[in-house]
Amino acid sequence: MRRFWIWLPFLPLSLFILVAYLVLVPFVVKWLWAWTVPGLFPGAVREGLVARSISWFTAFKLALFLAILSAIVGIRRKG
Repeated sequence: MRRFWIWLPFLPLSLFILVAYLVLVPFVVKWLWAWTVPGLFPGAVREGLVARSISWFTAFKLALFLAILSAIVGIRRKG
């Protein structure tokens, strides 16, 4: 119980970092998608095979998928 009180002052900072991460990462993914995909695949975007822009929820899912994938790769390298 005593150890908990030592870390209590850092709780607001940790929550702020978590919320900032949950907001900024999907924003960056959404921005990078809109910036790169139409330029890389103009024909596929024109024909509707690839989305020109993605929703916030899709950006969050993509960021979560990439985080899990990078964690798996990192674990395999350390193994």
